[in-house]
Amino acid sequence: MKILAIGDIVGSPGRRAVTRLVPELRRERGIDFVIANAENAAGGFGVTPETAREILDAGVDVMTSGNHIWAQKEIFPHLDSEMPLLRPLNYPSGVPGRGYISQNGVLVVNIIGRVFMDCKDCPFRAMDQLLESLHNRPAIIVVDFHAEATSEKMAMGRYLDGRVSAVLGTHTHVGTVDAQVFPGGSAYVTDIGMAGPVDSIIGDDTESVLKRFLTSMPHRLSVGRGRTMLNAILLTIDDRSGRALGIERIYREVS
Repeated sequence: MKILAIGDIVGSPGRRAVTRLVPELRRERGIDFVIANAENAAGGFGVTPETAREILDAGVDVMTSGNHIWAQKEIFPHLDSEMPLLRPLNYPSGVPGRGYISQNGVLVVNIIGRVFMDCKDCPFRAMDQLLESLHNRPAIIVVDFHAEATSEKMAMGRYLDGRVSAVLGTHTHVGTVDAQVFPGGSAYVTDIGMAGPVDSIIGDDTESVLKRFLTSMPHRLSVGRGRTMLNAILLTIDDRSGRALGIERIYREVS
């Protein structure tokens, strides 16, 4: 099975890249399943029902998220609906939504880190509990680990090696060069990157971000403009064993 995982979608530029490039990539590369992190899809902060639908209509099968999932309140009722949108698994019990979904023979799990992030339940123990509790789960398991610290992400990749098909980092919007298959058969990358404007600072308008750094004063940030890139990871996974056979970084641009 070939699975495409897209990094954090940032605002309308990121959605435009997904709309234009996902159908093209599905045709070109024979992709069977698409995952995308949508937590910044609405103006760079959160996701709305309308932006979620736009992403799904472009050919994305499952949307993951992270710490900004709560930014747009109108999405809350949809977290418990049939919409394939995840919030991190290791939030405390009682919050809306779910942290995993099984679809088309793929189990997608969304977890969030704790280092340099607001404190959540332990993501390592949350994954242990999930894997132990699921019966007749699909062979293919893909984990979106939304975390800040590279060490925490790699620790999770090593911890789950051989127990899941892939651990793919999101959150920083900066793609890393360490895509690999670990000895136990799990594919790994520290961060996929983003779908967003090239001439920006992690998707935001450069001048707005520089003003904040130079003055240390609160300043509203806006999504950048111009050329847009799509950072993604293409996984090739044995659908019987669930072991990763290959991992490839994908980079495309749209004007």
